[in-house]
Amino acid sequence: MSAVQSLPLPHLLRIYALDAYYEFLRVLRTPGAALPMLVFPAMFYLLFGVVFAGRNAQQAVYVLGSMAAFGVMSPGLFGFGIGVAVDRERGVLTLKRALPVPPAAYLLAKMAMALLFALLIFVILALLAVVLGGVRLAPLQWLGLLGAMLLGVLPFCAIGLLIGSRASAQAAPAIANLIYLPMSFLSGLWVPLSAMPHLLQRVAPLWPAWYLGELSLRAVGMARAPMWPPIAALLLFTAVFFALAVRRLRRSG
Repeated sequence: MSAVQSLPLPHLLRIYALDAYYEFLRVLRTPGAALPMLVFPAMFYLLFGVVFAGRNAQQAVYVLGSMAAFGVMSPGLFGFGIGVAVDRERGVLTLKRALPVPPAAYLLAKMAMALLFALLIFVILALLAVVLGGVRLAPLQWLGLLGAMLLGVLPFCAIGLLIGSRASAQAAPAIANLIYLPMSFLSGLWVPLSAMPHLLQRVAPLWPAWYLGELSLRAVGMARAPMWPPIAALLLFTAVFFALAVRRLRRSG
């Protein structure tokens, strides 16, 4: 047993908490990374859920669900993926392995950072929806939406980790965008799938964002699909991409 593993549980928890705290500050103090994650979902909600929706309360609620799904994709893909690519290229991962910290602290800190940003996005969207969109949801619906967003972060953290484990620091942002924007569109987060060609409707279940959108819309009462299939699919995507990323990191570092 290593010296780190033999530490008392309170000391281990403090190490994890500090690592997560400083990772969150690191991203928050990088405006080029933090602002798009927080501003884009809010901007799109104001456009589609307030300006275009007018007094259509159902549209405001629908856009809230879809923009919640769209918003929580970015902390994993960008905050996680690009961060890992930069750290790997700068040798930070090699340094972390030599430090007396738990091996999982690095990844858990980045995951905690993504979850915290998802929470911020939820608060921003909820305030805009209530104050400007006139949205009124039951407390359990708000909790359901928050739960969907926090769960939805996980598969995109795994995808981001896979991007960061394979791409260079220069290529990672482009790859993340090539995944983020087309997948959002093809999953019906910008335009309802019912308005898309039949072929795009049939392939939508291939994308994790589609399951996240279904879960978010169900939370706000805009979909009647069962809750468990999207949850199971998101967990499966998380496990598969995380396993691929960890395997790659173990090989290349």
